[in-house]
Amino acid sequence: MKKVIYPGTFDPITNGHVDLVARGSRLFDSLIVAIAESPKKKPLLSLAERVTLAEQSLSHLSNVKVVGFSNLLAEFVQQQGGSIILRGLRAVSDFEYEFQLADMNRHLAPDLESVFLTPANHLSYISSTLIREIAALGGDITEFVPQPVADCLRRKFEQKQ
Repeated sequence: MKKVIYPGTFDPITNGHVDLVARGSRLFDSLIVAIAESPKKKPLLSLAERVTLAEQSLSHLSNVKVVGFSNLLAEFVQQQGGSIILRGLRAVSDFEYEFQLADMNRHLAPDLESVFLTPANHLSYISSTLIREIAALGGDITEFVPQPVADCLRRKFEQKQ
């Protein structure tokens, strides 16, 4: 059984992430969306919120599970019984960073392989950073994120005003 781990901060999960998970779920028997706590990134959403939003956004995919984690990715993948890390590449600029990560993960855990998917063309410009900025300024993000995410961010930014 091939189990793949798709790690990220997912602050918040976007339609681009959902697309990648859906396509990855067709390629592998089991896919775990691994949501990193990432305190150094100072996420807008708590780990619990990000896990809940991902679960709501991916509930239609039967072989997908969402798990939060706070340890080293290579360790987490091994703890979950995985051997493959799935990563998305939106643009050429992503490649250099992702290549470094893949090499480091392979150094830390030689049995790990990294697999890269590109998003659908109409989703390639979406990033969590842009979504947070648009939402913070009161813009409409409904075409870029699942509805639970749009609702959550609207509430979060209304509270800050």
